Amino acid sequence: MKYSEITHFHHPEHTLKLETNKLPFRCNGCSEMGIGSRYKCDICNYDLHLQCALPSPTISHPFYVKCSFTFLSQPPGPNPRFCNACRSDLLGFGYHCHKCGFDLHPCCAKLPMEIADGETSTRICLYRKVWSKCYKCGRRGRSWSYRSRCKRYSLHVACAREMVVEGWMMDGMGFGRSDGGGGGGWLALGVGGGRGEKGLMKRGCEVVLQIVVSAVLGDPAALIAGVIGSLI
Repeated sequence: MKYSEITHFHHPEHTLKLETNKLPFRCNGCSEMGIGSRYKCDICNYDLHLQCALPSPTISHPFYVKCSFTFLSQPPGPNPRFCNACRSDLLGFGYHCHKCGFDLHPCCAKLPMEIADGETSTRICLYRKVWSKCYKCGRRGRSWSYRSRCKRYSLHVACAREMVVEGWMMDGMGFGRSDGGGGGGWLALGVGGGRGEKGLMKRGCEVVLQIVVSAVLGDPAALIAGVIGSLI
């Protein structure tokens, strides 16, 4: 459930207001990238993913049926930790299984197992391991991956986040703008159009990238509706 304003233990000085912005942000809770909906303190420039602002005390996950994950405001223990979903460092908020020692970023913990677009046949499923090559890195098994039902397109959760960070750095402050400012815009994500069969495959891959990136950054619905229709 979303609330227009909340108070949060991590930032008790001011209330946080729900807003949606196409510009990316770095969450002050988990230290990971985000886009779309967030809880924000305008006074302090403080942002939280929805998943970090309104965490569940405990969760379970289909990939770890014997685990019970507890929300923690900081990584457990003195040693460095990493997220078992995206393999990135755990630097702030996270879910931890005390029995098995697994860790998940809040956004990774709540990634949808399947994403479907109602107007097209695009269906993408989350897998713990995918044996097909990742679109970005060309490797297998690096982290959780999303794969299209047609099995043509796979993308690691970690690579989706890396693509956004790289695009943001290349595009400068124009990253994510809808007004044409700054570079070519991050929505292209390095995927061209073209004609013929190869062009159709690229556009299909672009659809997959858009959906995966939106999910990984914490707001699965943020970009899908406005993008899918223009690509197919």
